[in-house]
Amino acid sequence: DNAEMVKILTACDAYNAEYPKAGRLQALRVKALVLLLRYSGLRIRDAVTLERSRVVDEKVHLYQAKTGTPVYCPLPPFVVQALECCPGSRYFFWTGESNPKSAVGDWQRTLRRVFKLARVPSGHAHRFRDTFAVELLKAGVPLDRVSVLLGHQSIRVTERHYSPWVRERQEQLEADVR
Repeated sequence: DNAEMVKILTACDAYNAEYPKAGRLQALRVKALVLLLRYSGLRIRDAVTLERSRVVDEKVHLYQAKTGTPVYCPLPPFVVQALECCPGSRYFFWTGESNPKSAVGDWQRTLRRVFKLARVPSGHAHRFRDTFAVELLKAGVPLDRVSVLLGHQSIRVTERHYSPWVRERQEQLEADVR
């Protein structure tokens, strides 16, 4: 929800004061990761290991479909600006030298600190992916398109997780009751 997202972003801004050893640059990176997760629907591992070359013209290349067609997600300009503040030559959030699983673990611990600062006790990285999907569905984006953006192998996976938020389904239920 929006109020929760505001609390999380405020906590990102306060991160430097709360964890001064991490430094101001780390606070900017934390905020950039949160924004990327929220506005791309990427899984945390995909976000942490995201190569700079995959963000072009305010779009992130999500994956290559089985048909060979690339799938892109447009990013709001403020997300692209946040990413541009991240140091590194090849990756935004990873050196490329450690094991990706270790890097993800480090970022999950960092996000736990952010959720604690934000007073969001049940916060976790996957929540941003859920918010991304639910906001699209609430805006009327068809389930099959949301499924493509999430990279689900089958629309059934998307249906299982997100069908309660499909506007058409809710409207049909209400019409049935009337």
